[in-house]
Amino acid sequence: MTAIPLTTRRKFIKDLGYISVGFTLFGACSGVEDPIMAARLDYDGKLPGSMGRAKTVNAWLELLEDGTIRVLSGKVELGQGIRTAIQQVAAEELDMDLEKVQVHLAETGVTPNEGYTGASASIQNSAMSVRYAAATARQELLLLASKKLNTAVDNLLLYNGLVKSKQNKESLTFAEILDGEQIEKEVMLPIPIKDNREHRYVGKAIPRPDIEEMVRGQSTYIQDLRFPGMLHARVVRPPGYTSQLISLDDTGLKSEVSGIIKTVRKGSFVGVITEREYQAVKAEQYLKDHSIWTAPIPFPKSENLYAHIKLIASSPETVKNEGGVAAAFEGTKTLKATYTKPYIKHASMGPACGIAMFDGEILHIWSHSQGIYPMREALATMLNMEPDKIHIKSVPGAGCFGHSTADDAAADAALLAMEYLNTHIRVQWSRHDEHLWDPYGPAMITELEASLDKNNKINSWKTEVWTDSHSTRPNKDAGTVLAARYLENPYQMKSRGYLGGGHRNADPYYGIPDITVNAHYYDGPFRTSSLRSLGSFTNIFAIESFMDTLAEKAGQDPLEFRLNHLEDERAIAVIQKVQALTSTQNNEDGKGIGYAFMRYKNTDAYIAVAAKVTVDKNNGNVGLIKMWAAVDVGEVINMDGLTNQIEGGMIQAASWTLKEEVTFNTTEITSTDWIKYPILKFSEVPEVEVAIINRPSKDVKGAGEVPVPPTAAAIANAIYNASGFRINDLPITPEKILKS
Repeated sequence: MTAIPLTTRRKFIKDLGYISVGFTLFGACSGVEDPIMAARLDYDGKLPGSMGRAKTVNAWLELLEDGTIRVLSGKVELGQGIRTAIQQVAAEELDMDLEKVQVHLAETGVTPNEGYTGASASIQNSAMSVRYAAATARQELLLLASKKLNTAVDNLLLYNGLVKSKQNKESLTFAEILDGEQIEKEVMLPIPIKDNREHRYVGKAIPRPDIEEMVRGQSTYIQDLRFPGMLHARVVRPPGYTSQLISLDDTGLKSEVSGIIKTVRKGSFVGVITEREYQAVKAEQYLKDHSIWTAPIPFPKSENLYAHIKLIASSPETVKNEGGVAAAFEGTKTLKATYTKPYIKHASMGPACGIAMFDGEILHIWSHSQGIYPMREALATMLNMEPDKIHIKSVPGAGCFGHSTADDAAADAALLAMEYLNTHIRVQWSRHDEHLWDPYGPAMITELEASLDKNNKINSWKTEVWTDSHSTRPNKDAGTVLAARYLENPYQMKSRGYLGGGHRNADPYYGIPDITVNAHYYDGPFRTSSLRSLGSFTNIFAIESFMDTLAEKAGQDPLEFRLNHLEDERAIAVIQKVQALTSTQNNEDGKGIGYAFMRYKNTDAYIAVAAKVTVDKNNGNVGLIKMWAAVDVGEVINMDGLTNQIEGGMIQAASWTLKEEVTFNTTEITSTDWIKYPILKFSEVPEVEVAIINRPSKDVKGAGEVPVPPTAAAIANAIYNASGFRINDLPITPEKILKS
């Protein structure tokens, strides 16, 4: 078949289809004697960013002697289902049964260096790299087989690990074709990929096998790993970020706690290694009681947090300026509003854990880090080692999206393992330390101002954002891991990290002629880093709440008001879909429905969210009745995995919106457990309905962060419609509603 360019293909493929979410059973077409080969279409677009570091087929997959495929990905599994999605695209392009494709994730020296798992980029970077590598491998296998079978490529069939001649039925296995070699061919455009109309796996709801394992308690997390002769350790944390150790008295430790192997002190870093875990817990407490530290720098008063942020922030930096906002505002009546979000935690259900073993030459580490290669760089600097002398293997943790304490636990274990050779050292963090030392999502302020023209359309818009860094993830700068800051020669971070995440989605995706976005950066009192969706959560909460306020001012339905400011057909489609999903829902006394829309980063996936709530005006309690979402991520890889991502993100966002806030006084962080840092309970989780708009001929986009930002605004708008109370300060608690 002559390959059809994608540009031509898009003219006749109708890619719009609404798919109701649910589980479907799908059986692979194994055992086919003479399969009909699926049509191939030349892909001549842009190769994924991950291929910049790994350009050859064998960097992404290996063809094994037993006829199976081992796929290599530098991304980690966080519960987002990336392993299954990658398995699907590889099996699809190589015409293999799913069970013949295994996926190996994130191990230094084995898998490609794909940096961090984050930014909703795993599908478009890693999975698409695997797709193009697998498609190239298929092409190369056919070429090699044609030479060995002395026949034309067009006369060959490739299916389930065999290449077979159509004429004489002679066949070769992949192993026979390669003779013990791997395919080192560079992936180059154009690449013949399978026509999406003939997909067996991609776009289907392929269940993740690890879900059943989780339910049965069979999954192995980093916290579950055990090695023969493994020892346990804890680290004594300072009383505050800036505290330094003055003295430590461990003379009576061994008489008070059994099983003590070694106490390690390196400057203000103190760790203790024991035979069993509980001994480490007791030893940590003893050392804490017998140590003296300098007092930390005081925190600002919690009630003055946002005033303090404005006081310490830098001069504004203009990050977008289109049209003439100042002139547009002149002589018009503008609306203004301020929105705030507190510090919030990753709040991982399982505290961090790290395991390390130094064999005298290689430091081996097991970690649930989201970036094993960048973490290796930080540890190499901290330990003054060559990076290739550190081997890190990714192991799933209890799950969270962003830069958690996983890297810090690994750094703790690494330091202690260097002090006790040839033994696995396991460092398990406590819930107390997890809540105190987590790199929080930063507190933010978003101020908006807009004006309407005579036709009640927005003609000018101004956003002012106050934000701390949204990423201090590990890198060559050793100060990005906690332990390095407390050594004899401490490392401090050399830069502020990724400040740009703070103004992500701060410019509305609507058609507005005059827009200005200014960012004010501050260096706040708490440790901060990446948390799911970065600054988009606050900015979309603000923008989409403000859109409802503007719609009310214009006397228009909030969804119609949004549609009047959009020309992008895909944006319009998700709004109209969520409008259809909620067509029977109405506002009434004590009950309300609210909406919000977003295109993530203004370049990626589209989503519209609706939320229905009840508000008890007597006690201020908010109850979530139901949430809806309509989502367009372009091509869908795994319908089930995508749906899970959207549902989970909406529920987490609901928890942030209604519950979560880091509390503190001038001397300490006080939200040290689940009582003082409540999250949404199972009994409070609403029904969630998700509709996916599948566009197979559009570029695939990730979904991990997409549902989070608009959910907050949808809930806030629903609360207003149910009660008349507009709360712009997160979280929206009963106390704030009663004060309105």
